[in-house]
Amino acid sequence: MGLGVLLALSAFFLIKSGKEAIQETLFEGIIPGAGLMLQDIHFAQNNPEKGMSWALDAKSMKSSGDKNSISFNEFRLKITLKDGAFFELTGGKGNYARETGEINLWEDLEGASGNGYRVETDHMLINEKSGLLSTDKPIKIFGPFFSVEGRGLLVDSEKETLKILSNVTAVIDMEPLS
Repeated sequence: MGLGVLLALSAFFLIKSGKEAIQETLFEGIIPGAGLMLQDIHFAQNNPEKGMSWALDAKSMKSSGDKNSISFNEFRLKITLKDGAFFELTGGKGNYARETGEINLWEDLEGASGNGYRVETDHMLINEKSGLLSTDKPIKIFGPFFSVEGRGLLVDSEKETLKILSNVTAVIDMEPLS
């Protein structure tokens, strides 16, 4: 459960703390309606008062001319907490819609935490307004002491709950899994 909550909270922090940086960096000098396309981007932000830093690398990024959406391809997102714990997520595509507050990530998503837990799926939807992270696709979460597979995921960051929705198979072991 900690991995899902860390991912959800990290994504929400990334959205909220990164909005100003993205607005200032990406949207300056855009011709209205034309948008902006960048290649091989790297954005990073360190926020000591929140105890977190993040970095986003992507092969390409495109913003809409109305400044309401951003899409990116072949991305790597790394979030590091002040205690050194980290989570890294890679994937094929992503987009952020400012009006709805939704981040859609898809295509071969693979995440790993510093304490040995991993997550794999083909799609994640993060809604910053509701505090929910979800998918209706198959998902695998595994680490040193357990593995869980199923279809569908719902993480509620406010309630700190993680729910695999169907076809759940779980293996829990007191000894690390090989």
